[in-house]
Amino acid sequence: MSISLVIPTLDAQAEIGELLNRLLSQTCCPDEIIVVDSASSDSTVEIASSVDGVRVIEIDRSDFNHGLTRDMAFKESFGDIVCFMTQDAVPADERYIENLVEPILADSRVAISSGRQLPKKDAREFERLVREFNYGPTSNVRSKDDIPVMGIKAYFATDVCSAYRRSSYFELGGFGRTDMSEDMLMAAKAVGAGYLVAYAADACVYHSHNLTPVEQFHRNYAIGHFLEINRELIACPSEIGEGGRLVKRVVKQLIEDRSFVELGAFGIDCFARFIGNRSGRRAARKERL
Repeated sequence: MSISLVIPTLDAQAEIGELLNRLLSQTCCPDEIIVVDSASSDSTVEIASSVDGVRVIEIDRSDFNHGLTRDMAFKESFGDIVCFMTQDAVPADERYIENLVEPILADSRVAISSGRQLPKKDAREFERLVREFNYGPTSNVRSKDDIPVMGIKAYFATDVCSAYRRSSYFELGGFGRTDMSEDMLMAAKAVGAGYLVAYAADACVYHSHNLTPVEQFHRNYAIGHFLEINRELIACPSEIGEGGRLVKRVVKQLIEDRSFVELGAFGIDCFARFIGNRSGRRAARKERL
């Protein structure tokens, strides 16, 4: 099967060169790489355009949409499998793509495969623990039957490091317009239609963010808004239960490590997440009135 890989970019000159070099050094090298740049003000386009095998598509910054922009790039690609990455994700080894697409090659029922996000060296301690909870070392494949037990995690997918079966993507109608969580939206469509969604724990990238409380609020506002708007499609037990398990795990470890400054910072982070999520949901409900 042929493989395409898509990377949306914005002012990525500090990262894009290394990322492209690592992708072109993979054991399973993509047949094409498409960079979709949203009018970067730095040298992103020049750097990407200078790399053999890379095609750059330029769009206006105001035209970027998480769903529609990726859908456009998907339609521009030719791969039987189309992978997505973000500009700040770095493959952990040369077998990243090989391991990412393996579930799709192994089982025709798998529509989407996502990789594992490892914390970067500069990740603060509680962020590292959150990553370890959310992106564990064990691979899995999920179906509609897993929803009662796994809840929202049955719909897990991340376009930080993902792969889509081309035929399934079009059968499911594609991303469509969404300002957030286009990956979870596609996973929910796939699971609902009877496909399988895989997590390939051995397909690793380094990716993490040390968000401020304000940034965390806005991110979770968008997530809450998305979940409320799509609550009929993403039908599962509340994500609050999964969030509670994460909090307990991280708090326990921080106390054991006597990382009390990090414990306080994590508490503020959790508050920002919760208030953001609830505010986003309330806003979505008001929009429907």
